[in-house]
Amino acid sequence: MTTAMPDSDKNFPMILLGASVFFVVAFLSLKPGELARPKPAEVPALAFPKVTIEAKAAYVYDLREGKELYAKNADTRLPLASVTKLMSALVASELAPDFDVVKVNADALRTYGDSGLAPGEKWTLKSLLDFSLLTSSNDGIRAVALSLAALSQSSASESEIIQSFVSAMNAKASELNLKNTYFWNETGLDESEIKGGAYGSAKDISALIGYILKHRPELLEATREPAAVFVSLDNMPHPGRNTNSLINDIPGILGSKTGFTDIAGGNVVFAFDPELGHPIVVAVLGSSAEGRFEDARKLVEAAMAYITQR
Repeated sequence: MTTAMPDSDKNFPMILLGASVFFVVAFLSLKPGELARPKPAEVPALAFPKVTIEAKAAYVYDLREGKELYAKNADTRLPLASVTKLMSALVASELAPDFDVVKVNADALRTYGDSGLAPGEKWTLKSLLDFSLLTSSNDGIRAVALSLAALSQSSASESEIIQSFVSAMNAKASELNLKNTYFWNETGLDESEIKGGAYGSAKDISALIGYILKHRPELLEATREPAAVFVSLDNMPHPGRNTNSLINDIPGILGSKTGFTDIAGGNVVFAFDPELGHPIVVAVLGSSAEGRFEDARKLVEAAMAYITQR
């Protein structure tokens, strides 16, 4: 007696045949070596090492990748102190050519901080900006502002000339979309016991130095050096030392600026290139005079550890 096969079993030989054909075709379509090659594992997201810093705010940004690596109160508006001079130098470089002559007058020398400049001394704009950024010279930056802003205001007062220059700085901040940045003066010196000379965020200042690095990198050249000697047009030598004590310990330094006042505390911002063509920006705001450099060191070490994961 023949037993009838259930309908589901009748289809089994056809299913088996179809599966066999599928696997044969799939096998024949493989390229040499693909059969034994395992599927690549999903690449884990790189993690920026955890750090503990003293600063009120800090920001680390990968310029090549356009990626935020670390942020602590990055959008908080804080006093900038002499980090302000980055914007002063940028505006000055857009107002006049490098070879323009700047004369140091008595008004400039009344600014807090004696940098060794002489009344009536003449400099090229480029040299005086280099000297002022490296040494954080307040009278040097004031001389630049008075000289350049006075070009179209010969009859204006000192305060009116300075206000014109500072207005240009604020206009540039607006152009660059630095929403948390505002300048009251060109040096960053405190305006009073409770009011800073300029305010900005760690993220804004990172964007500013990133912009300078891309569009005006020559402004940062002198700030890569631990020290230098500058000579005015009157052949007066002016030795200067970098206010960034960490400068020799930052690999591939591209440029930096420090700042310190009673209100601001200790600030530092810099860009460095730990591997060719991979610039990283670090900004530290609201630390202490020495703490800013220790904070910066920790962030550099973390950035290096991050990059070596790649």
